Amino acid sequence: MKPGSVQDDSRQTGAADLPGMVPGGAADAARRDAILDRDRKAIAELVTLHADTIYRFIYHRLDRPESVDDLVQEVFLAALKAFAGYRVESSPRTWLIGIARHKIADYYRERLRSLVLEDPATAGDEPAAEPRLDESLDRRKLDEKARAVLSTLPEAYRAVLVCRYWDQRSVGEIAEMSGKTEKAIERLLARARQQFKRRWTDG
Repeated sequence: MKPGSVQDDSRQTGAADLPGMVPGGAADAARRDAILDRDRKAIAELVTLHADTIYRFIYHRLDRPESVDDLVQEVFLAALKAFAGYRVESSPRTWLIGIARHKIADYYRERLRSLVLEDPATAGDEPAAEPRLDESLDRRKLDEKARAVLSTLPEAYRAVLVCRYWDQRSVGEIAEMSGKTEKAIERLLARARQQFKRRWTDG
C-alpha cells in the first residue's frame, strides 16, 4: 500500500483532482450503494483511489513508520463498517481523512499512555531551555534527515515531538491523551527539542 514517493498530503480539499470523484456526484452515490451491498469491485475501487493519499497522510503523523500500514488498514476497515454514514455531499477523500484523524488520535492516546513519559535526562545534560526549533521542524518535516534524527531519540521524545509538530496536537491535547499534566509535557517537549537540535547539528 506504500506509494513510491512519500509526500505530505494534509490538504483536505481537492476531490476534483481524482477522476470521477466529484462531491455529490452520481459516481460517488453509485459506489456508496455498491459498497453497502458489499460489492467487491466497488470496495477495491475505493481502496485503489485513496490508499496512497491515506498512507501519506498517516505516514507524516506517526512516530513509528512500521505502524503506518496497520493504521491504513484500520482506516479502510472502519470506513467500510461506517459507510452507511457517508454522505455524497462531501468528498470520499475528505471523509476518509476524517476517519484517519480519529485513528491517529486513538493511536497516540494508546501510545503515550503506554510509554513511561519520564524525562530521561542525565546529570550532564544542559538545563531544559527551549530552543527555537519549531520553524525548523515545520520547514523540514518532509526531510528524511528529520526522521533519521528522530529514530535516534528515546521513544518518549520521538512520540511527543511527532505528536506535537507533525500531527499538530496542542500541549493540552497531548497532556490529555497521555494522562500527564501540561507542565510535564512542556518539560518533556523542551528536553526533546533540545536533544533533537543537538543531534541534528551533530549529524
